Amino acid sequence: MKNWYHSWRAAIRIARRDAWRFKGRSFLVLAMLALPIVGVSGADLTQRSSELSPAQQLDRDLGKADAVIHDPGLGGVPMMQNPKGDNYQPVKEYGDSEPWPEGKTDIAAALPAGAKSLVDTVGMAKLKTAHGLRNTSVRELKAADPMAEGIMVLDRGRFPRKPGEVAATNAFLESSGLYVGSKLTARGLDTTYRIVGAYELPDDLKEAQVNALPGALLAPLDKVLAAAELPGTDASDSYLATVPGGAGFTWNMVEETNTKGVTVTSRAVTLNPPPDSEVALYQKDGWSSHGDSSSGNATELAILSTVVGLVMLEICLLAGPAFAVGARRSRRQLGLVGANGGDRHHIRAIVLSGGLVIGVVAAVVGTALGIALTFAFRPVLEGVLGQRFGSFDVRPLELLGIALLAVVTGLLAAIVPAVTASRQTVVASLTGRRGIRKANRVLPIVGLTAVVLGAGIALYGSAVSDKAIIVGGGSALAELGVVALTPTLVGLFGRIGRWLPLSPRLALRDAVRNRGRTAPAVAAVLAAVAGTVAVATYSASSDAQSEARYEPRLPHGAVAILSPESAVDVPSMRDDTQKLLPTDVRADVDRVVVGKKSCSAYGGGDDCGRYEIVRPKAYECPLWMYDASGEDPAEKYSKAERRELSKDWRCLQNDYGIGSEGGEILIGDDRLLKVLKIDDPGASEALANGRAVSFVKQNIVPDGADKGGATTAATTAANSVAAPKDGANGTIGVRLISAEDVDEADAAGMKGEEPPGTVKSIPAHQVAGGQNAYGVTMIVPPKAAEKAGFTTVPLGSFFSTERQPSDAQEQRLNGELAKTGSDSTLTIEKGFTPENSGTLLALAVFAGLVTIGAAGIATGLAQADAEPDLKTLAAVGAPTRVRKALSGFQCGVVAAMGVVLGSASGILPAIGLRFTERRAEEAMYAEALDEGWGAWQDVTAPFVPVVIPWATLGMLLVVVPLGAALLAALVTRSRGALARRAVI
Repeated sequence: MKNWYHSWRAAIRIARRDAWRFKGRSFLVLAMLALPIVGVSGADLTQRSSELSPAQQLDRDLGKADAVIHDPGLGGVPMMQNPKGDNYQPVKEYGDSEPWPEGKTDIAAALPAGAKSLVDTVGMAKLKTAHGLRNTSVRELKAADPMAEGIMVLDRGRFPRKPGEVAATNAFLESSGLYVGSKLTARGLDTTYRIVGAYELPDDLKEAQVNALPGALLAPLDKVLAAAELPGTDASDSYLATVPGGAGFTWNMVEETNTKGVTVTSRAVTLNPPPDSEVALYQKDGWSSHGDSSSGNATELAILSTVVGLVMLEICLLAGPAFAVGARRSRRQLGLVGANGGDRHHIRAIVLSGGLVIGVVAAVVGTALGIALTFAFRPVLEGVLGQRFGSFDVRPLELLGIALLAVVTGLLAAIVPAVTASRQTVVASLTGRRGIRKANRVLPIVGLTAVVLGAGIALYGSAVSDKAIIVGGGSALAELGVVALTPTLVGLFGRIGRWLPLSPRLALRDAVRNRGRTAPAVAAVLAAVAGTVAVATYSASSDAQSEARYEPRLPHGAVAILSPESAVDVPSMRDDTQKLLPTDVRADVDRVVVGKKSCSAYGGGDDCGRYEIVRPKAYECPLWMYDASGEDPAEKYSKAERRELSKDWRCLQNDYGIGSEGGEILIGDDRLLKVLKIDDPGASEALANGRAVSFVKQNIVPDGADKGGATTAATTAANSVAAPKDGANGTIGVRLISAEDVDEADAAGMKGEEPPGTVKSIPAHQVAGGQNAYGVTMIVPPKAAEKAGFTTVPLGSFFSTERQPSDAQEQRLNGELAKTGSDSTLTIEKGFTPENSGTLLALAVFAGLVTIGAAGIATGLAQADAEPDLKTLAAVGAPTRVRKALSGFQCGVVAAMGVVLGSASGILPAIGLRFTERRAEEAMYAEALDEGWGAWQDVTAPFVPVVIPWATLGMLLVVVPLGAALLAALVTRSRGALARRAVI
């Protein structure tokens, strides 16, 4: 034990001295080992610090209150919930034919006796800023009350104390151009408010919010908006509550409060939840207290372990040659150790100690830097994450495990150089001779076995299984096999040397003869390039698939600006678009509302009804026709019948596009046809004559046809009903359903019955087939809408353009639209844009840097080995450029071999993954056809291409090796150090 201790102590001292002597090489290896530790330790600290404990999260949600009580909007019916209050449902079971309850609940009446409360109201308001209008969240809460402490953190100033005062988040002040002391007003409201403080929300630093006292802003604004028939603030209430006694808001109190139609998030219950047997919600089918299964975590752990393993392998392959350089330059010293009685294990200990010393230093430096940088940049990290840390959570065991990765990686990287150095004889080490070493016969067999086994697994995964992880695992195993085969493959490359000129031939011969230093560098390049090529091939193939599936929302270059929620700002939006973009034809469109003019196109809201197109029964798709039984209509047909019916014209879906954004009916004229590039003279003539234009054949009843359209057994067969002819004239029925009849209409629809409402008949013209209407169902001219008694409001405009709008023009328009504070939709059809082009470039650059680094390390080792040969060449009169040329070709040869092998290894996994996806999509497509979903827009025949990224491959195969060779030649000195004759 004593001898072992002293020998390792001496070895570590020698390694420490050598590391200090060769600072450049030591710093290179130190950086390679420490940088991943800095990143991983910093990520661990950030992740742990941002994870809030339940108590910390409750402080941010509840402040100092015992509970917060919410209105789920279900009309006050008794509820049941889970202990956290984030899952709930009514106690009563509601069937498919029974309407779901809805409506507000009086939360104040649901509070326990003796409870103290604070009302917390949240709504949206359009506030005037220095730049225009901004749709902003307004929270009415008495934030200065001790019960609310912790929900909002005051930064400067104070919280409001009077009705005319507000506070604002820093995010709102930054985006609005206002400051503490500024005046603030809401659009439509004459009252002026003064900003008296700035605060932040610890859970959402990016939230733009304004705080006012309860009833000071939202209620007056709602009155003004209601009088003007404009959308309200959509305010919702919750109550912070504290209860007497020290037990807090208990589970029994939660259950009692649930009976009054509200849900509760209780501090006491969240921290100490009741048993599952006492939670009524968990006794229902489909509910459980358990979250996701551990399979997802196991998959994430497997992926993380694989990534960490590959990173360690890459570092070992890159750092290994650097340790070999050190061992080669210290061979005389190692020879002296052997001459003075040291054996092979002493030599191995010295070289391994080099990895141990640098690994320990890298672990300490990397961990310390990770902690220091995370602490120093904590505000920046919190800003990026959008939330404050709960605490600076340092977990020593996790950081120790991360630090050990550097030590283990350093030792692993030094193993091969240590074994190689220990096999050198004392005479060879002292005289500088290289000696002769037989090739390893076991490693190629192991590598070939791994390649065959990994390829077989990947082939099975792509041809039989539908699990991508099998393909990935097999590909990783095969790649490790190729890494093990690298020395043998390097030897095979040497056979092409006979056809090369002198300098590249010498470089290739030197690389083949010294595989111990060449193979790790080639393997490092191989691993990096293989991963790059695999991801690049997969990304390019995915882009090609996305391009094939891409459906434009408008004709190329066309523009649409729509505001389905509010019509107030539509005129100014139209003018701004026409002023800032190179528009040509402008087509204004309106939408139909049933009820108040402030009703949204998406339905809902007080006093808001809806409309629907009345489709003849004979024209409805049999697969979707419900009856009083409420059963799925598709279940009445066999798979073959469902496949056939999915091709029926009655089951075909409308075109995809922006045209359906404002509803099925657009009020407009023939200018809209021009923008949409609808080539049908009959359609223009119909609009001019006061007829609507229909793009969906199922909606129009041709003149002279039976409008009853009763469905019989004969009409349910595929294509048994003739479709209206192209260009036919007829009528379209539109049912107007008032707000009072909406619930009854929903119930009737579920039973297959006729819903209540007034039906308006509109003369219409059917557009010829083959025209892409981009989601537009029908266009009704203004005169026809007025004649039918429709109430219309502005929706937006469609524009054709003289040229494609630039990004700068689009940004200026978005800036102007943001000033209105409206929730508008701007669409500029630019065609398909690849998502992964930047990724491919980044991967190529990464692979290039790794290739140049690995090749440079190998070249440095080669120069250290070949210094006697270079001196001999100089002595016999070789030009000085030979030294540069040889160095460049040595670097280029290593880079070229690694890139070629990596490219071949990386393409196959990507192909396997694509084949796996193709099989999965084919199975889903077949299932969709069997279920009768073949007519849906998103159900298309699978197209899963395999695209080789030739540009990326060309950069890797040509540009990177040439760049590495030129760089090595440029940085190599043309003259070496003069050799002196030894004095005897």
